Amino acid sequence: MSTTVGKAETTLKEGAKKGGLKEGDLAPAFDLPGAGGDKISLAALKGKKVVLYFYPKDDTSGCTKEAIDFNGLRDDFAKAKAVVVGMSPDPIKNHDKFRAKYELSLPLASDEEKDTLGAYGVWVEKSMYGRKYMGVERTTVLIGPDGRVAKIWRKVKVPGHAEEVLAAAKAL
Repeated sequence: MSTTVGKAETTLKEGAKKGGLKEGDLAPAFDLPGAGGDKISLAALKGKKVVLYFYPKDDTSGCTKEAIDFNGLRDDFAKAKAVVVGMSPDPIKNHDKFRAKYELSLPLASDEEKDTLGAYGVWVEKSMYGRKYMGVERTTVLIGPDGRVAKIWRKVKVPGHAEEVLAAAKAL
C-alpha cells in the first residue's frame, strides 16, 4: 500500500522542512465543502476566533465523543465569539449522516484531497499493530481574529479537551 497522497504529501513535507505550523503563524487558507451543502472557508470567518479541530473519521468512538463535546458547548463558544469547525477527510455524505445521527449542528468540512490537512500538518504517517498508514492526527488549532494561529493542541486526548479549548478561546 502506497502512502503517496499527492499535493497533501508535498504540502506536509514542505511544512515539515519549515518546522511545521507554529503558534503565531498565519493560518493556512482553505475553502472546502461542508455538511448540509455548506461552503466553509477561513476567509468567510475572518475577524472571528476559529476553533478548527481535525479528526480521523466520522462515527468512530473518539471522534463521536469529541464532536458531541464541541457541539454541546457551541453556545459557550458563541459567547466567546468563537466558531467551531470540524474537519476530516470523510466525504460529505458521511458528514451528513454523522450530523443527523448525533444531532450535531456544528459545521463539518470535508477535505477528501487532504490539501488542507497537509497544510496544517495533521496528515501524518501513523502506525497500528506494526502497519504504517497515512491518517489524521487528532489536532485542534485556535485561530485568532487576525488569522494567526493562537494555540495548537497536538495528539489530542478527547476527555476534557473541548472545555480546555473553550477556556483558551475565552482568554484570547
